[in-house]
Formats: sequence, C-alpha cells, structure tokens
Amino acid sequence: MSKKVSKAENSDGPSSQGSGSLSPAGRLAAFASSRGRYYAVLLAVFSAVLIISNISATKVIGFGPIVTDGGAFLFPIAYILGDVISEVYGFKAARKAVITGFGLQILATLVFWLVLISPPGPGYENQDAFAAVLGFYPRIVAASLVGYFFGQLLNSYVLVAVKKRMGEQKLWVRLLTSTGVGEFVDTLLFCIIAFAGVIPGLDFISYIVFGFVYKVAVEVVLMPVTYRVIKLVKRHEPSYELPGAQ
Repeated sequence: MSKKVSKAENSDGPSSQGSGSLSPAGRLAAFASSRGRYYAVLLAVFSAVLIISNISATKVIGFGPIVTDGGAFLFPIAYILGDVISEVYGFKAARKAVITGFGLQILATLVFWLVLISPPGPGYENQDAFAAVLGFYPRIVAASLVGYFFGQLLNSYVLVAVKKRMGEQKLWVRLLTSTGVGEFVDTLLFCIIAFAGVIPGLDFISYIVFGFVYKVAVEVVLMPVTYRVIKLVKRHEPSYELPGAQ
C-alpha cells in the first residue's frame, strides 16, 4: 500500500541511490521524509534544548574536583535528539535541524545584546547582574555554534554512514560510534572557545575530559530510552518503510 509521503522526498533514503552503491545491508536501511508526522516536533524540542543549554552554560559549576558548566544538565539530550533525527530522517534532515537551532541561537544572542545595551528603566537595579550573566552569553553562543556545528554534523554523518553500511541492525554500534566522534569534537572546540583563559590550568583540562566522558556516559545510560523513542517514531512515522516491505 502506498504511503502519503514518499521516501523519495528525502535524498538520504536508499531509493535515491543506485542499488550498486550500497552494501546488501545498506539496501535494508530506510529513512523517513522530513515532511513526516513527527519531524517538526523533534525539531522544536531540539532547538529549545539547545537554547536552554547554552544559556545555562554561562555558569561554571564545581563538584569537588569536577569542573563543568550549567549546560551539562541538558545539553547531552540535544545529541540524543540529534541521533533520533539522523536515524529516522537522515543526514539532510539532521543538518536542517542544526542550521535551524543555530539560527535561533543567533536570534537569542541579538535579543540579549539589545536588552543589555538598552538603558535600564526606573526602579531597575539589576543591570550589572544582568550584564554579568548574559553579557558572557555571546561567547558561549560562538563556542556552541562552532563546536556544535562540527560536532553534530559529524555525529549525524557518521551515524547515517554506518547505517547505510550495516542496515537497520546493531543500532547501538552507530549510536556509540557517532556520539564518540561528535562529542569529542564538540567538547574540545566548545571548551577552548568558551572558557580558555577563564578556567585556569589543570582545571581546564579536567573540564574538557569530564565534559566528554560525561556526555558519552549520559548517552550510554539513556540508550534504552533512545532505542525506545527511535522505535516508536519509526513505527508511527507514515513515510518510514523498509524497501520491499508490504
């Protein structure tokens, strides 16, 4: 029975490539159309998580010898959502999500900057506190834009490439492989741009190492949830169908 939305609308689907360019396993890999039922919802949540995380990241947090930032509480979820989008909808859809999130980040930065330079009104006595927190936000956004652009795109690219080679099997392999590559690049670039010269010496090294290990650990711990979400989206997304399925 034909679907209302064709997989051919998403160029990451197997139907968009010659069968000779894929391995036998790769021919069993499917991708839904980004015009599908749930893509817009995932995109909205993804963008919200990204913005909230980067505002939270303006505060450096220390738990004993462990140094991190406020974004650690929510930011790993952005990678999990990126995995869901990449696995179900393909690389182009994931790239669209990244670009959309970055555009909203730039908008947020512009709004905060305009609020910051506007003169405080009568009775408002928190200008210095506002500037101390959100005045640092543009640097956080710059770090996020660079780190997340390369990290998330690499994460999506690796996940989709492994899926096309291995097919639908062993989802955990592509989740861990893509996360390891993406999170390492993201964490390294973000930490250097955002906090080089702010966090001193060995604390800075600890910040980078802990940030990477923590984000990967969160992905591993939440992998059963990621599996469940991906399975549900695939099952209920009308445009997701394996080649040859009836």
